[in-house]
Amino acid sequence: MGTLSDLLALARQRALKLGLPYQGALTPAESWEIWQLAPGAKLVDIRTRAELDWVGRVPAAVELEWSSWPGMQRNPNFLTQLRQQVDTEALVMFLCRSGVRSDGAARLAAGAGYSNCYNILEGFEGDKDGKGQRNRIGGWRHAGLPWHQG
Repeated sequence: MGTLSDLLALARQRALKLGLPYQGALTPAESWEIWQLAPGAKLVDIRTRAELDWVGRVPAAVELEWSSWPGMQRNPNFLTQLRQQVDTEALVMFLCRSGVRSDGAARLAAGAGYSNCYNILEGFEGDKDGKGQRNRIGGWRHAGLPWHQG
């Protein structure tokens, strides 16, 4: 387990290397460590209700849909709902299935005044393997981090 400042510095280095407009990018294991070390940090799971119900949930995460299933229409109230549930001063880590939608959420939040936003790379399920299946390469579940069936 690293120190909070070491983990955040690593995330910032990744953000600079990738040209991200938010504070940093974290692996699932790093985000779990930060969540344990940083009082008031929030993990915001932006997957759809269907994903949460069928694939699994992260205990104590703020659940806020970025888009809704089945049509994957963007949630027009995302930012309003985020402001209602998460203080703009909080350290906020966004999680989705594979790290793509959460990048969009981190970008939006950073542009709306959240000054401490992070994307969780690999997401909850990670990348697809050679057979097109998830949960075998990267991701929250593959890392053995806490989750439960929806």
